[in-house]
Amino acid sequence: MMARSWSARNKRDLIIEVWEYLDCESVGAPELEQIQQALTQKFGAGALTSPASIARTVADEGAALRHPEVFQCDVKWREQNLKKWELREGLDFSDFSSAFESVVKLEEKRLQLQRGDEATGATGLRELRDIVAAARKDSLLQARSKILDGNARGQRKEISEWLTVWLQAPELFSDWLDLRRRSPEYKKKFPEDKVG
Repeated sequence: MMARSWSARNKRDLIIEVWEYLDCESVGAPELEQIQQALTQKFGAGALTSPASIARTVADEGAALRHPEVFQCDVKWREQNLKKWELREGLDFSDFSSAFESVVKLEEKRLQLQRGDEATGATGLRELRDIVAAARKDSLLQARSKILDGNARGQRKEISEWLTVWLQAPELFSDWLDLRRRSPEYKKKFPEDKVG
């Protein structure tokens, strides 16, 4: 689907707007995927909705569904997302202790994916990078939050820097993090993070 600007202000309205734009007699996998793509473009990855949910919305508006396609599309989407959720499992970047444990898990997952077969490993590594990029973005947003105290904001900013380095050079990350946490500047800035 060609990138365009949509006027809808919420997910439901966008689903209907894209469906009407597609001007199709029935809805199946290709249409559902185009609607998902528009949702992601307009509202970001967090707005992604299951094909079954999209199908329900357009059916309520009168669309005829190609049920076998809808079912297969939904199953495929759920399998892909289950893999992402499995990669994301146990990762927490809310404070130094959790973030350190999470980057250790990230490294284990990265090495495991690199040792796997080429196609699955490459897909898994891309998904892992997406997870880290989203966690970095979330940490940056929290670092700017007026709700958190100054220390918590400082930790979130530092954690976002860790994740930036991981994204840029995951192979060097463990050594870099060890050096970073042992540096005098870091120890002065974050005395509460006890480096082992």
